[in-house]
Amino acid sequence: MAGCFSYTASRDRCYRFSFSTSGLKSTTTDLGDGTIMHCWTPKSHNPSKPSLLLIHGMGANAMWQWSDFLSPLSRRFNIFIPDLVFFGDSYSTRPERSESFQARCVMALMEAHGVHTVSVVGISYGGFVAYSMAAQFPESVVKVVLVCAGVCLEEKDMDEGMFKVKSVEEAASLLIPQTPEEMRQLVQLTFAKPMKVMPTCFLTDYIEVMCTEYRQEKKELIKSLHKDRKLANLPRITQPTLIVWGEQDQVFPLELAHRLKRHLGEKAQLVVIKNAGHAINKEKPKELCKALKSFLFSPITPSLQGNNGNGHKVD
Repeated sequence: MAGCFSYTASRDRCYRFSFSTSGLKSTTTDLGDGTIMHCWTPKSHNPSKPSLLLIHGMGANAMWQWSDFLSPLSRRFNIFIPDLVFFGDSYSTRPERSESFQARCVMALMEAHGVHTVSVVGISYGGFVAYSMAAQFPESVVKVVLVCAGVCLEEKDMDEGMFKVKSVEEAASLLIPQTPEEMRQLVQLTFAKPMKVMPTCFLTDYIEVMCTEYRQEKKELIKSLHKDRKLANLPRITQPTLIVWGEQDQVFPLELAHRLKRHLGEKAQLVVIKNAGHAINKEKPKELCKALKSFLFSPITPSLQGNNGNGHKVD
């Protein structure tokens, strides 16, 4: 669509304006190891507020995934919203592709901005990174929120038919769509109530703007999540943790939420949002925001440190 109006590029500019008017600024940090990280950071850091890190999942850049949450959360926190490596304006010449590597990059970014303690919210793939940050840097991560993040999946789960996709290759093709039909399949997979009308011209435009850069690297990120993964090897993080899941999630089925709750025990609480799929931040932003505020705004008390419930549902 060269030379034509791009709805996606225009929408991206609107998000950029929205972030700028919400008290954030676009920053780029050279980590000094071949890795460049882009992040939205506070224009004016308020030392009386704690810091909150919002980590996006697969798909578009961070702005598209967190735009609905800026206003309610920025009132209580200094907000940091990075583009993970190989998303948006972040990239690396290094060969690492694990969520552990992403976590180290994000923590190095925070330290470069003078942030030494932070609570973390991660959506889907971002939840893998958030979990790894909590495991690697327990003294720096205060609270953890994992949104539809199948961190406790095992490699054997795919062979045993847990997922809609039959292979990692199929998953990568759907999560990094290159055709309008693949884009439609992705929407069907990630929304409980997907849009019925999706014009090909808009889907093609979105793919050209958002899904062509670092395609091979993103495939390798997805493969790294699955390869040799076993629940027995997943460390138990010790921070107060909120697990939020869409009841109709087809990417990471709800069973993985309950498995994670069992794995973490009393340190974790589970909230299941009804009539929601995997794209919970877009499909049910008000319900997700309510859960985030309830957990993040509360002080760390014995009731937060221990929770013996198996989860509750939110309409």
